[in-house]
Amino acid sequence: MSVDDPDTDAARRLLNGLTTAVVHLDARLHVRYLNPAAEMLLHASARQTRGRALGHALPALAGERKGLLGALASGNGYTVREQRMQRARDDSITVDCTVTPIAEPGGDTGLLLELVQRDRQLQISREEKLFAQHQASRELVRGLAHEIKNPLGGLRGAAQLLEAELENAELKEYTGVIMHEADRLRALVDRMLGPSQPPEQRPTNVHEVLEHVTRLVRGELPAAIGIERDYDPSIPDVRVDRDQLVQAVLNLVRNAVQALGGAGTIRLRTRTRRLFTIGRRCHRLVVRVDIIDDGPGITPDVQEQMFYPLVTTRAEGSGLGLSIAQYLVRLNGGIIECDSRPGATVFSVYLPLEAN
Repeated sequence: MSVDDPDTDAARRLLNGLTTAVVHLDARLHVRYLNPAAEMLLHASARQTRGRALGHALPALAGERKGLLGALASGNGYTVREQRMQRARDDSITVDCTVTPIAEPGGDTGLLLELVQRDRQLQISREEKLFAQHQASRELVRGLAHEIKNPLGGLRGAAQLLEAELENAELKEYTGVIMHEADRLRALVDRMLGPSQPPEQRPTNVHEVLEHVTRLVRGELPAAIGIERDYDPSIPDVRVDRDQLVQAVLNLVRNAVQALGGAGTIRLRTRTRRLFTIGRRCHRLVVRVDIIDDGPGITPDVQEQMFYPLVTTRAEGSGLGLSIAQYLVRLNGGIIECDSRPGATVFSVYLPLEAN
């Protein structure tokens, strides 16, 4: 039965709710239907591609033409694993593609294509591993914090008592150094632990957050670094802890500033995405906030570890900024992902637009 048949409204609603991309082609390999997941995956519009030839409507699938014609001729379906598809010049995806011949009204045979993005599934697996390792790191830090804070408190108290007994001002400078360093280490441990209170989530305008962060960093920016904006004004408010989101985005923007090394451009971009999975939960709609810099990029080995505490490539860095940003976004039901190559590093913050 054709998915374009008016009697198949229930089937259409079912297909529209799938996270698997579904494409329906007629006997001439013209597009009859794309479900929303296919629109997202192939960067195409169901309305604009309807009735058009496959090669013009969906260039990413043009390489499958020979196999599709063979399926029509034989009536046998097939599956291609880990097929590389080029959506744009610098944008390719890896998918599993299953092709199934289906009967059309009038006796013709059409094709139903099911596309499952493999790289996204691998990304989800990496995210789950990251969450587990991040949680283990935090449990270790909590245990160490108790062991560190107690002697630090005793050390600082002893330095205060010693300072009170000293009459020599030069010697008091040394006790001051002891107290200052004890305070610094305590603050470092507190930063590693992150907030102790659960997030206070309220409807928040992400663009107001981005503008606030922009104002905060303006005074720190070298003259040769510019900030550009590319906002989608239709994005509704998202339920998050505003202060936590400000801190997370601020950490990401400062990280971009440091990566540029004194000259370059930072672009702040907002978009929405449909049917996006965070962890194991698929959200109907998420907001995506991109912090993009045109710096030298991040090497793959560093990308694998950069969200762990104390991982940094800069001698003066603490290695906490990205770890804290990921933790704060995760507290609000979201995730931060990174894609980097020389000249284009993108940190993407994904936050559900439905209630958490």
